[in-house]
Amino acid sequence: MRVEPAATRVRSVSLLADHPGTPSAARRTARLALQEWELSRLADDVELCVSELVGNTVQHAKGVRGERTVVLSLRCSPSWLIVEVSDEDPTPPTLPAAQLPLSDSGRGLFIVRALTDATWWAPREPRGKSVLCRFDFDRP
Repeated sequence: MRVEPAATRVRSVSLLADHPGTPSAARRTARLALQEWELSRLADDVELCVSELVGNTVQHAKGVRGERTVVLSLRCSPSWLIVEVSDEDPTPPTLPAAQLPLSDSGRGLFIVRALTDATWWAPREPRGKSVLCRFDFDRP
């Protein structure tokens, strides 16, 4: 599958991590962007990945003082879609090995890895991290 035109498309939203509506707002943002970009066929997988990544942020970033935010960014090129979820917690995520059985933690990232072509994380300056995943359009 190919996306036209060649320009990269971006959608980003900053949400309060402690608000009960944050996960659903993030999922809705992703689904609407994909509809606008004519990528609705990816919506279920992307929405599940967004849900897992935002849920991890809400659950694991409790050590951050003050108002915690989570930023969801979607970037689409003709060849791929990247989903990025950022927070203020600098603690690296535990990306699980691709084998079973799974412990009580890491299941969400295991799901993300299973649905995407790549999953990684990066530190953010001055503090925090981003967890990213990529959907390639040229896969069978």
